[in-house]
Amino acid sequence: MPHDLFIVADDHPLFRDGLVRLLAQARPEAMIREAATLDEALQLARAQAPAGILLDLMYSSDNAWASIADWRLEFPASLLVVVSMREDPLVVERVMNQGASAFIGKSLPPSEVAEALAAALNGEPVVRCASQGSFTAYEPPAAADCFSSLTARQFEVLQLITDGLSNKEIAQILRISPFTVRIHVSALLSVLKLSSRSAAAALGARHGLGAASRTAQVSEGER
Repeated sequence: MPHDLFIVADDHPLFRDGLVRLLAQARPEAMIREAATLDEALQLARAQAPAGILLDLMYSSDNAWASIADWRLEFPASLLVVVSMREDPLVVERVMNQGASAFIGKSLPPSEVAEALAAALNGEPVVRCASQGSFTAYEPPAAADCFSSLTARQFEVLQLITDGLSNKEIAQILRISPFTVRIHVSALLSVLKLSSRSAAAALGARHGLGAASRTAQVSEGER
């Protein structure tokens, strides 16, 4: 029986080695692979779906938020723990909204990193930074609050984006032009303060949007 794969992706050798050691202590039976670049991490993950990924946020230098969302979309069942020197509350909130399972600040002492990592491995949505001094369980905003500023049409478009449909496919379903779809996509990204289509899809999936939710709504309406 194959062991669960965990990928530790960080471009700093010393910190990467420290994470590997902590992970090995917490999950001695796991198969751990290291990646010094984002491309290496993706190659490992695509070869075998990982049980967990420890990802340095600074890998995502071109588009940090889109990268986190892309990881979540491609590996929806994987634990995604972000480690970062950037511990600003707005950064943390945005990373978690992109689909991260947990956030651990690099400025924490090793013992606290180990404690936070253990909690994350147990499925707790942990946010732990040096400035907090204690664990914080991340609570995403309720869907009603998160999407309340969207128009009905923008919400429909978001549901279809969550399903992975293209603008052309969305246009056919809603019987509007692809150009109009692009306008709605741009508007909903602005309202939700997201930087990419994949980020919107990740947020929608996090709140259970998509075909399954629409099917449930139809079923409720038929009762």
